[in-house]
Amino acid sequence: MSVMGQNEIPSQTLSFEEYLGYVKKYHPIMKQAELTLSSGEANLLKARGGFDPKIEVDYSRKTFKGTEYYDIFYSTFKVPTWYGIEFKANYENNSGYYLDPSLTVPEDGLYSAGVSFSLAQGLLIDDRMATLKKAKYFKEQSQAERDLLINNVLFAASKAYFNWLEASNELQIYQDFLENAKVRLSAVEKSANAGDLAQIDITEAKIIYQNRLLGLEAAKLQTKKTSLELSNYLWVNDIPMEVQVGILPEVPTLENLKASLLLEDIENNDELLDFHPKIMSLDAKIGQLDIDKFYKQTKLLPKLDLQYNFLTQDVDQLNSFNTSNYKAYVNFSMPLFLRKERGDLKLAKLKLQDAKYDRISEVLNIRNKAEAIQAEISSLSTQNELIKNMVSDYEIMVQAEERKFTLGDSSLFLINSREQKLIDAQLKENNLATKQFIAIAKLYNSLGLSI
Repeated sequence: MSVMGQNEIPSQTLSFEEYLGYVKKYHPIMKQAELTLSSGEANLLKARGGFDPKIEVDYSRKTFKGTEYYDIFYSTFKVPTWYGIEFKANYENNSGYYLDPSLTVPEDGLYSAGVSFSLAQGLLIDDRMATLKKAKYFKEQSQAERDLLINNVLFAASKAYFNWLEASNELQIYQDFLENAKVRLSAVEKSANAGDLAQIDITEAKIIYQNRLLGLEAAKLQTKKTSLELSNYLWVNDIPMEVQVGILPEVPTLENLKASLLLEDIENNDELLDFHPKIMSLDAKIGQLDIDKFYKQTKLLPKLDLQYNFLTQDVDQLNSFNTSNYKAYVNFSMPLFLRKERGDLKLAKLKLQDAKYDRISEVLNIRNKAEAIQAEISSLSTQNELIKNMVSDYEIMVQAEERKFTLGDSSLFLINSREQKLIDAQLKENNLATKQFIAIAKLYNSLGLSI
């Protein structure tokens, strides 16, 4: 493996655990996944900004032909709190020849402190509260999406490694049997030239050699293609890496494979369903829609806003605030038919119910998919045991046929026929082993596990 074809790593093998470590640590999508999480945190921070204290200042003045019509200054400090309650501290200082009498204040200005709140609509939840609550669910949803993204990347990377492993093993099989065919062709040529075998046996041996050579070339091409696919997932410090010729994969043990994919202690799939990223994402979506529904329900209530302020011109004397000096405000409104509000509420309920149906369907889909993959793993385990026994038996058959050939009781055709069946069996064994590895990775993917 090297950086853009340079700086080769001394090791001649790349194990699955080492490879997966590179992917987890350096792959760009891993960093992209963290951006997804940061987006949720930024959205939550933005929502909390709705409860930040605020300072407001209004100033207006009019002077015409030497006459000061009015000079109005008003400042306020607001502290929003939960349940729509807002505390205020105000200061105003107004003057002018044509000043509205209601704006007249003492010479040093007028101070006030009070509170505003809603008694019906907006009491239990308002737009700021709804936004903040939904932002908290959005952060959970971002976490789930981040875990799901990482899970999918590691599954795709694992599959690429196992495809490379299968192609490399297939290449080794053809290399081994090509050497057999080459030795046999040389022996047949010597025997035919000595008159012990017919010239047609040379042709037959040559055909077998060329056929093995053809299979070797196809295996080389497949190994190159799978190594390039594998290289898509290999990065170090934002630099793409490439698997070089001569670097070989290692066959992982099932125990190490399960440990690398966090499957070693998995006993009950149902216990994992509530923590599956897709389910957690749907739960967060349902939470947001539930808040939205509740908010729309409160819109059916009348709007009743109250505001009360204590007034004083001596702000340094707390006892100067009393109920005899005050400014109050009441606002009441209510639509007569509530058609818009009832329509919004109905839509919110439909969206919520739709999301709940999605969750039920997704839970069933994940459960059935995981059970199907586990059945596949179990079947492939049995198939692997059978094919291993078959390969062992074919090896015995080839060895016996070779002994018979040396004694003159067999033919080159029978030896090649036995050996071809052995090749097919070894290729099948290699393919079934790869399918089992990929099936284990598919189980990891279906359960939504993540680092």
